Amino acid sequence: MNCNNCNTEINSRFCPECGQPASLKRIDGHYILHEIEHILHVERGILFTVKELVLNPGQNVRNYLSENRSRLVKPVIFVIITSLIYSLSINFFHIDDQYINFEGGELATPVKIFKWIQSHYGYANIMMGIFIALWLTLFFRKRSYNLFELLILLCFVMGISMLIYSLFALLQGLTGAKLMAIGGVIGVGYCSWAIGDFFGRDRVFNYAKAFSAYLLGMISFTISAILLGFIIDLMIRH
Repeated sequence: MNCNNCNTEINSRFCPECGQPASLKRIDGHYILHEIEHILHVERGILFTVKELVLNPGQNVRNYLSENRSRLVKPVIFVIITSLIYSLSINFFHIDDQYINFEGGELATPVKIFKWIQSHYGYANIMMGIFIALWLTLFFRKRSYNLFELLILLCFVMGISMLIYSLFALLQGLTGAKLMAIGGVIGVGYCSWAIGDFFGRDRVFNYAKAFSAYLLGMISFTISAILLGFIIDLMIRH
């Protein structure tokens, strides 16, 4: 028989070319449990990744970029999972409605954009990472890291910040205390520290540049969202 993936002839249980099994097992409860265990695996799983990024973010991300890419969860998968956890947390406790509530009949496009950002902050945070990466490229232009490598860094770092926000959303939902502002400060503080640690923990100036890049990235993202809304409104009116 031939492999269903690469069409190579198979004489064993696995394809000698791509490693695809000759026959796939039927998906059942055992398969689902195995996949969950794989995601939460101590080594190369999300819990291990969280621990490593909390304790030593700079070294672990540098190792991922240049030495070993199998120890940590893939960065895009990591930030998607953590953003989903954040979105579920704030939606379950309706925390976003407690801070910003857009009302009105026909909303202008900029307001609609910000309403979407409010409702999908986890995914908007990923887009904001592009702006932060551009500022990091400018501030650390003497380093050898390119834009795409910095985006990998931000996927990991902003993934942890999403978990920090999720934790404080959970605490606020359970206690009723206004804790999300504290979580926001800690989240931004972690991002600044982790980015500075990535570029070298021995220089305090790296942390200042990291915080500046993060802040300017947020401002640039906000301005871009506003301009996009105004441009769309102008195009609709004309």
